[in-house]
Order: sequence, then structure tokens, then C-alpha cells
Amino acid sequence: MGQVLRVMQKNGYIGEFEYIDDGRSGKFRIQLLGRINSCAVVKPRYSVKSDHMEDWEKRFLPSKEVGLLIVSSPGEVISQRDAKERKVGGRLLAYVY
Repeated sequence: MGQVLRVMQKNGYIGEFEYIDDGRSGKFRIQLLGRINSCAVVKPRYSVKSDHMEDWEKRFLPSKEVGLLIVSSPGEVISQRDAKERKVGGRLLAYVY
């Protein structure tokens, strides 16, 4: 969960966040900046290839260059823009716009 929040923070959707250990499952305190209109997980976790990323953008995002897909690539969680730049695929986790 923290890696997804880090991607959202890097792209300017949220401010600072911190993990609070409450002795059970834990919580996150997140500073909202008012830039999120919609945010959701994608189930099932579709496998995406770097050359088919635009198809998934059309499916989940409202228009071109608006929003962000969050992808779990081997070893890290990145945005679809970084995945296209690095030419890597992965599993589609969530979207935000």
C-alpha cells in the first residue's frame, strides 16, 4: 500500500503520508490536496504489456494525458508513464484521476 501512495505522491495527487501502527493492521494518515476525482483498484489484476498500455489507458482513464494507471512491475510499483518509458509490463493495480 505504501508503494502505491508513493507513486501518487510523486505525481502530485497526494501530499505527505505516514504509517501509523495501531497494534492491529495499521493505518495511513494522508494529506489530501484536492486533486483526486476518482481512485479505485482494478480487479482482477490484469497483466499488461508495455506496448498495450494505451488500450488500458483508454479503458480506465477519462481522456488522454489525464490520470494515472499504477502498475506492479518486477520489483517495484510504478506509473504507466514510467512503464512505457522503461518498456516494461506488469500487473495493473489501480487508477487515479
